[in-house]
Amino acid sequence: MAIEGRSEGTRAGGPIRLGMVGGGQGAFIGGVHRMAARLDGEFQLVAGALSSDPERARRSGEELGLASERNYGSFAEMAKTEAARGDGIEAVAIVTPNHMHYPAAKAFLEAGIHVICDKPLTSTVADAEALAAAVRASGKLFILTHNYTGYPMIRQARAMIADGVLGKLRVVQAEYPQGWLTEKVEDTGAKQAVWRTDPAQSGAGGCIGDIGTHAYNLARFVTGLELESLAAELTSFVPGRRLDDNAQMMLRFKGGARGMLWASQVAPGNENSLRLRVYGEKGGLEWFQEDPNYLWFTPHGASRQRITRGGEGAGPAAARVTRVPSGHPEGYLEGFATIYAEAARAIRAARGGGKPAADVIYPTIADGVEGMRFIDAAVRSSRAGGAWTSL
Repeated sequence: MAIEGRSEGTRAGGPIRLGMVGGGQGAFIGGVHRMAARLDGEFQLVAGALSSDPERARRSGEELGLASERNYGSFAEMAKTEAARGDGIEAVAIVTPNHMHYPAAKAFLEAGIHVICDKPLTSTVADAEALAAAVRASGKLFILTHNYTGYPMIRQARAMIADGVLGKLRVVQAEYPQGWLTEKVEDTGAKQAVWRTDPAQSGAGGCIGDIGTHAYNLARFVTGLELESLAAELTSFVPGRRLDDNAQMMLRFKGGARGMLWASQVAPGNENSLRLRVYGEKGGLEWFQEDPNYLWFTPHGASRQRITRGGEGAGPAAARVTRVPSGHPEGYLEGFATIYAEAARAIRAARGGGKPAADVIYPTIADGVEGMRFIDAAVRSSRAGGAWTSL
């Protein structure tokens, strides 16, 4: 069943040939990317360098059914070989720990291949800026998978704010608490905890880089506000942990709006409790990721209203990224899939030397660089005792 407003007919020319770096045995996010890429039939995974360990990479590729000659032991070999093939990959998904995003993305950009990369962009600001230069030099597309920007009700909120429904914005509250690192899980060897708490792999930010960037990106995406400065306190509550596991900060936006951001991975009882609240002169909006099909709108002086995904009150911005009728939940995987679908539209337009339609929206290299500067500013502010710091 087609949902009115959703773009159709984007698969002309067959699925886009996709490669993947990282995401092999024991990885979480690689599987998410593969499911998201398949959901709308836009991509076909045909090549991979799925681990930094060549043997694990080989086993991982075999499990996924990759042809042996396209099951690579390194991303460098993969970039070189695929670029030389007549049927080589058109895009690569990079789903490694943060410190490997830069060298892998750079290799594929230089090989003339579009890049889809997990967030945060890199592990340092210097690498982020160097990668931005590589994107400009290559002329290729770079898509950053801040997946929450793909949720229909987030697109609805963005459109309502752009249309002036809330009037001049005053207050932005973003939070993303989890509880899974309340104990020193990294000492058990849990892969997802080990690299996220290791500065050599994650970068200078722990919680602030892993999920704080999601909250910040979402606030920026929905409101369109530009950050002027922030005052942050980053804490490592678990003894011996090398990176922050809790971040709280105040935000000053250009134009006068003010905000607060809280991200934590030591908040028991929370799983993925991403929440965004925005208030303006004329009303407010509230959205909660764990119940993502509803957006709450309260006009000043009127009753609170529920806007439902695929239902009453939802406009064309939400409809074009809605897959199923209202009442059937859409969430995390579909949000990721929307980023891949938007990427596919851009890649198909690039095939013909053109640009995608104006309503094709996805996070870009610029969003990634800003995210890294946000992390850096938060770390600098915290080290300075919470001093107001600009990006």
